[in-house]
Amino acid sequence: MKDPVEFHYRLPGRAKGFRPGSHPGSSFGAGQEFAMHARLFDHPDPRRLDLRASQRSVPQQWLVRLHLQRVAVPLHVVADVSPSMHFGTKRTKLDLAADFVEALGYSAFRTGDQVGMLAFDHRVRDDLFVPPRHGRAVGDDMAAALRRVAPSPHRTHDDSALVRTLDGLAGRHGLVFLVSDFHWPLARLDAALHHLVSARVVPIVIWDTAEIEPPDAGKFLPVRDMETGGKRTLWLRPRVIEQWRANVAARRVELKKAFGRHGAFPFFVEGAFDAEALSRHFLETAV
Repeated sequence: MKDPVEFHYRLPGRAKGFRPGSHPGSSFGAGQEFAMHARLFDHPDPRRLDLRASQRSVPQQWLVRLHLQRVAVPLHVVADVSPSMHFGTKRTKLDLAADFVEALGYSAFRTGDQVGMLAFDHRVRDDLFVPPRHGRAVGDDMAAALRRVAPSPHRTHDDSALVRTLDGLAGRHGLVFLVSDFHWPLARLDAALHHLVSARVVPIVIWDTAEIEPPDAGKFLPVRDMETGGKRTLWLRPRVIEQWRANVAARRVELKKAFGRHGAFPFFVEGAFDAEALSRHFLETAV
């Protein structure tokens, strides 16, 4: 049995909520971070009396110390299980998504947070829904469910499925990990992300190395569109290889701009999931 993989995540600013946890919170409670003094009449807890502050107060009154408590935050995975996610040379992109979900489940367990999952392809996948819960095996169970998903015979991508999936998260706080290869039109991405204005969205972009790095020039390459089932053959001339790499770079920029409009920073998984790189991603973007 392999050792569990862990990464460290954080939210920008203070999290809302009252359930005790590990994240800096905005609510008063049993914490160690001093926030302010308040009248004992307004906060009747004699255990927090500050005698020195009470003596110095004008007018004289009993004052108590208020502290900000650390809170738990809910985590949600929104996983794309459409046909293109079943592509992979060594391992499928859905396997890489499952690796990420395993690490997320263990990380949430260690931090004291609850984690749940929603999924979609051409429709909302209610069969893969997992409500947020806390436990050592939550991530393992969700990852196993993703690895059992069979490719859908449906060949037409309905990008409204993402919008309908996110309806259940509208107005929710916490972290939402949107896991996909994003090989679909981004026209409705803005509408989908408007459902998540109260949460921090972390796009996890999963690409196989065969998608982003073309083979050597001078070969004929048979290709098949995983979404539509269409087939064709490419002659890999130097100009085609150059255009291939340019398209990958342009798509990367397009995704960064699309998510950047909503204050989100995509994390790219290319061939393998790197937990340490994701920890650095949070450190660099959670400002």
